[in-house]
Amino acid sequence: GARRGDDRGGRRGHRVLRRAGEEARGPAGEASRRQRRREEQRDPRAEALLYAADRAHNVATLVRPAIARGEIVVQDRYLDSSVAYQGAGRVLDPVEVRDLSLWAAEGLLPDLTVLLDLDVAAGRARLDADEKVFDRLEAEQEEFHTRVRDSYLALAAAEPHRFLVIDGSLHAEQIAGTIRSRVAELL
Repeated sequence: GARRGDDRGGRRGHRVLRRAGEEARGPAGEASRRQRRREEQRDPRAEALLYAADRAHNVATLVRPAIARGEIVVQDRYLDSSVAYQGAGRVLDPVEVRDLSLWAAEGLLPDLTVLLDLDVAAGRARLDADEKVFDRLEAEQEEFHTRVRDSYLALAAAEPHRFLVIDGSLHAEQIAGTIRSRVAELL
């Protein structure tokens, strides 16, 4: 996972803020978490706005202060996930979702976005093997996940300098090594 790839930054003298998810600790983050666990259908625009509000709080209260302290910030989701999930997945205008997300993030983009690419059927098989209750996004149909994957790959193709696309079917140590190599170039 992301933690395996980011441990060495701390060992090299860099302070690293590790976030298991983007969700903030405030009211927007709690609303976002509750929203994802609910089974009823949510209006796609409302969903995008909830994630944008959560992102704004996360950036203002955690990310920007960490950057100001000179820390490296590692998160497992950020605004590209909104473009893919709410834009392509929920069939909203991806440009509008990106603009909203950029506004919420005060224009802050990551230096590196790691995209673990996995065939939709293989991803579903992994989720099924976990034997856990799916959240609303995980429970979506194959067509939804195909749109999301295609959107992520299009984002990566549009900004190859910012994205590192890795075959998600590789062994975890191979993935971690590839991530470490790219991060080392940035440090």
